[in-house]
Amino acid sequence: MQTLAQPRAISCYDNDWVLWIDAQVRLLSERRLSDLDIENLVEELDGMKKQELRTLKNRLRVLIMHLLKCQFQKSYPQNKWHSTLIEQRLRIHALLDSSPSLRRRLEEFAQSNYPRPRLHTVTATPERCSSASQRLDRCSTRSVLPALA
Repeated sequence: MQTLAQPRAISCYDNDWVLWIDAQVRLLSERRLSDLDIENLVEELDGMKKQELRTLKNRLRVLIMHLLKCQFQKSYPQNKWHSTLIEQRLRIHALLDSSPSLRRRLEEFAQSNYPRPRLHTVTATPERCSSASQRLDRCSTRSVLPALA
């Protein structure tokens, strides 16, 4: 019979993740630190952090892409982009509210995420590709993301 607090050798981590979490929470609450599955706890916590970073990067990429589309694809109905802009901004703000330390990475992530949406916007605007590309070259992430600065 499996119990919630088992040594690492017979940990339920690989077989029942929720049961493993319950065990770790219980052990932490009881301050039984020596019984914790430290190796897997560290791995899970690191994975949680990486997921938050990926989420911020992905939301910024989508936001930047749609901001550029609004600016450079004038023939497309703008209201279709605006709902995405609102949603991405709300979700980014919620993410920054729950993890304020991510705010200091915002500029870095915006800069590193700018090339892909820029390329996507230029290739999706073939009728004005050269003029759009030239204007996009002059665009900075600061001018595209004023609401998040």
